[in-house]
Amino acid sequence: MNNLLVILNIFIMLALLAGLFMMQKKHVSFSKRVFTALGLGIIFGFALQWVYGPTHEVTMTTADWFSIVGSGYVKFLQMIVMPLVFVSIVAAFTRLKLTSNIGKISSLIIGILLVTTAIAAAIGIFTTTSFNLESVQITKGEAELQRGEDLENNLSSLEAKTIPQQVVELLPANPFLDLTGARSTSTIGVVIFAAFVGIAYLGVKRKKAEEAALFSKIIDTLYAIVMRVVTLILRLTPYGVLAIMTKTVATSDIDAIVKLGKFVVASYVALAAMFIVHLVILTIIGVNPITYVKKVFPVLAFAFTSRTSAGALPLNVNTQTRQLGVPEGIANFAGSFGLTIGQNGCAGIYPAMLAVMIAPTVGIDPLTPSFIFTLIAIVAISSFGVAGVGGGATFAALLVLSSMNLPVALAGLLISVEPLIDMGRTALNVSGSMTAGVVTSKLTKELDTSVYNDQTISPETAEV
Repeated sequence: MNNLLVILNIFIMLALLAGLFMMQKKHVSFSKRVFTALGLGIIFGFALQWVYGPTHEVTMTTADWFSIVGSGYVKFLQMIVMPLVFVSIVAAFTRLKLTSNIGKISSLIIGILLVTTAIAAAIGIFTTTSFNLESVQITKGEAELQRGEDLENNLSSLEAKTIPQQVVELLPANPFLDLTGARSTSTIGVVIFAAFVGIAYLGVKRKKAEEAALFSKIIDTLYAIVMRVVTLILRLTPYGVLAIMTKTVATSDIDAIVKLGKFVVASYVALAAMFIVHLVILTIIGVNPITYVKKVFPVLAFAFTSRTSAGALPLNVNTQTRQLGVPEGIANFAGSFGLTIGQNGCAGIYPAMLAVMIAPTVGIDPLTPSFIFTLIAIVAISSFGVAGVGGGATFAALLVLSSMNLPVALAGLLISVEPLIDMGRTALNVSGSMTAGVVTSKLTKELDTSVYNDQTISPETAEV
């Protein structure tokens, strides 16, 4: 009987996928199809949740089959990340779009990421105190206690590395290893290696113009092919979003979410507030924030459903270059650095909220100016150090809490709603990197405003 129910669920999913395909055939806009997929995924997921329950065998087996579409799509995106980053940055040099200002561009992007992370920390502090959140309000179950023990074990390995050691780990000792994505900081390693190749090309061009011209043609050809692969993969976005969202909603622990509803609401209020800060920053530099929202929605929807900033990188870079008018080099630097440095959601809001919630348990008043300023500074610095260990929100929380001499085990109390909150955090991280790309392009006067303001360009119609 269970097998028949699973087959029925699969047929329903296939019907929904067919509906999205028909929308594509009728030339419905990309954003509308992604939004439709998101809505259908939520509805179908809740239906499975209501009929079977999140832990029922039918639900789990069905979700496993849905992973063929959802996880398969994520793997396709991850497949193209390293070729995209390497070829795009080298192409930016061969096309003379990254030359003497590479240091300025890198500094601006990292600076913007760190400053916005500090702002995110301040928002996290304000939101936590406004909602009067404290860790003592959360019931400690077996899962929470086990999670706390795991965090303490992780801390012991993390403390073995200093911040300078973590920074050194960004450097590519073996670029071929980094091209496989073997390290947590492989993407930044590829960025650095590609920059060296680009600088070397400029040197060869001055002395051996013919060899440089041949290399440039090879890179241009590779770039065209890689971008075509990206376009083909991006066409699958609505289908991937539908499958991932359905699985996420169907397998979520609704009871736990209801019990911790106050914490979930507070988290999303903080995330929404920081997203508004991104829009304010864009307004200040003179670009239309509404246009930004319309064009980045598919990227943020995918980041939200998949909970992977790395998987969203091809979408991120493609949207920056093809729809927001950001040069390839800047887009790749912003997207790549944004994976591990200055993540507004995971490394900014989350650890700051945890610190404020946990501080009262050890007799510390989180509203004292010294605590607030110290916390914001540590969050900003730690958001850079996280890159060396590549653990996202968990490692950011461990770094901040240990630096503030707060018990890290209490961070495990939110394990039951962690996936739900992480969805919003990931979307904000991606928005932060895209904002850094747009702002840097505008400040260096390299933003193509005609592309930014063009409402007719989509990931599927953009020319390579």
